[in-house]
Amino acid sequence: MNFLKDLQQRSGNACELCKNTEGLAPYNLPPSTSETIENTVLLCSVCRNQIENPETMDINHWRCVNDSMWSEHKPVQILVWRLLQKLRNEGWPQDLLDMMYLDEETLAYAKAGVTENNSMKHIDSNGNILSQGDTVVLIKDLDVKGSSITAKRGTAVRNIRLDHENDQYIEGKVDGQQLVILTKFVKRV
Repeated sequence: MNFLKDLQQRSGNACELCKNTEGLAPYNLPPSTSETIENTVLLCSVCRNQIENPETMDINHWRCVNDSMWSEHKPVQILVWRLLQKLRNEGWPQDLLDMMYLDEETLAYAKAGVTENNSMKHIDSNGNILSQGDTVVLIKDLDVKGSSITAKRGTAVRNIRLDHENDQYIEGKVDGQQLVILTKFVKRV
């Protein structure tokens, strides 16, 4: 099998995320269904098990992506980006995401494999369910951290984006500045 030999050669016969040499097997990046060198990463059993069973994730194990995020291989970059997205609320993963650069095509592929959490509902102050692209109005004056701007009560925030990691947060622009806003301070229009 030429594909597996190419993958082993590319990875140096080690996990492409944590460099473990035990229990290696190819991991196909969703949403792709065919295994090719362009959409597969060689993973150890520890990394594979934590990816396939997110409830067992050990946050400290994933500190290894601090090194693997700089891989020249796009499949590794994509998988690292997806992992950091899942873990970004822990603090340090967001710092790594801020440093990471993916070209537009690679980023689009990385985003395509991120599954939406359909059980998560973003609810405004009146109990209405918020959706991507909705317009909301602020129900109180909000001080914007890191600036002298105060977002005034009654300000419309159009075309909001939902935070898929935390149902208490939405994102939108107020006075040209991108903000993260708590859902309890908005009502849907």
